[in-house]
Amino acid sequence: MNSPELCFGMVHHLRLHPVRNNFNYGVFFLRLPLRSMEISPLKNRLLAHNHFNLLSFYDKDYGDGKTTPLQWVEGLLKDNDISDADGEIWLQTFPRVLGYVFNPVSFWFCHKKDGTLRAVLCEVSNTFGERHCYLLDQHINNKLTARKVFHVSPFCQVEGNYHFQFKVTQQPDGRKRCLARIDYHDTNGPLLLTSISGITHKLGERLIVQALLRYPLMTFAVIARIHWQALKLWFMRVPFYSKPALKNK
Repeated sequence: MNSPELCFGMVHHLRLHPVRNNFNYGVFFLRLPLRSMEISPLKNRLLAHNHFNLLSFYDKDYGDGKTTPLQWVEGLLKDNDISDADGEIWLQTFPRVLGYVFNPVSFWFCHKKDGTLRAVLCEVSNTFGERHCYLLDQHINNKLTARKVFHVSPFCQVEGNYHFQFKVTQQPDGRKRCLARIDYHDTNGPLLLTSISGITHKLGERLIVQALLRYPLMTFAVIARIHWQALKLWFMRVPFYSKPALKNK
């Protein structure tokens, strides 16, 4: 049985051209063991499931917004003929802070019963209220790729490929260091190098208080920083690309 984790870590972003732009922000995020939590529901006075608290997470923020996250991801795996991801499924995500959240990307790590990572689902959100999922189910040398098909930033075209890398490293004190790296290559080569990393801690009420004192209003800062970095790129005269019109299905 796995327990929910809170991670203190860092978001890193480096743009390589036509201008160089680099930033690092401290963050905290959750890692939720969905199958374990189905058996043993969350019990925490400061973190709530589907109702308001200092920290919270809502089923409607993930997947189709109608079923539970576990039901939804299990259905998606089945629809894509992935039948051996029968171990733990960890959802790595920012929680709502005082009811607000914006998750640029949430990761769903789907394991086999022996603990081997079988598939990763990257659920990407943009500031237009849209979401898109990249399902990565071919694991070769711990590196995975996907063609970019979803508009995220007005300073990048919808072209090229994402290159993903995921690592979990055991620390001497028994905790884990988790790294999720996404590098974006356009038609000219590497353009953006991004990552989120952190050290896991067993979730507890004292730790939540520490997180809120260390990073107050963190999720509000996430969206503010996105717009601040966009403004910087605009002043640097980086080419601006309007959001493509949605294609009729």
